[in-house]
Amino acid sequence: MPRLVLDLNESNDLQTIRGVWRIGTGLVPGEPNEGLTAKLLATPPRLADYDDSNWPICEDIRQSLSEGFTFAWYRIKFRIPNEVRGTNINGYRVFLETNFDNYGEIWVNGTIDRSTGTIMGINSQQRVELTGSAVSNQDFTIACLVLNGPLAEPRGGIFIRYCYVAFEATDN
Repeated sequence: MPRLVLDLNESNDLQTIRGVWRIGTGLVPGEPNEGLTAKLLATPPRLADYDDSNWPICEDIRQSLSEGFTFAWYRIKFRIPNEVRGTNINGYRVFLETNFDNYGEIWVNGTIDRSTGTIMGINSQQRVELTGSAVSNQDFTIACLVLNGPLAEPRGGIFIRYCYVAFEATDN
């Protein structure tokens, strides 16, 4: 089965999908106490139409960010190209493959697949299907909530170890 991969920390691959990472610190960036409030039912940065245009561009998703208990949202909007490395990928299955340090959630177009897109343990690999059949110019908004742990005494920084968009030919 042919497999093509774009590394979302490489500028050439980001240009292929017209993507730019943005980063907003806090559970709810810009809110007092970084949005950490009791009984908060949801955070708006998970939504596809959330306006992150004033957030800084994140040039390197592998750069560590942390000071104590740290939350940050990494967001990217991108478009499925017609070709990847000279291969027409229309009809391919498309996956987002990533690893967060330490914990993470993956929201795709404002929703989460709770079986594949939620915390699976410290530094666990995650793979989420974006579509079962790629279509040129199909848009995706990926919002990743990343935090460090253990929660009662966090150590180290938060960052994205890697993030790939993988295109896999179907058997049909």
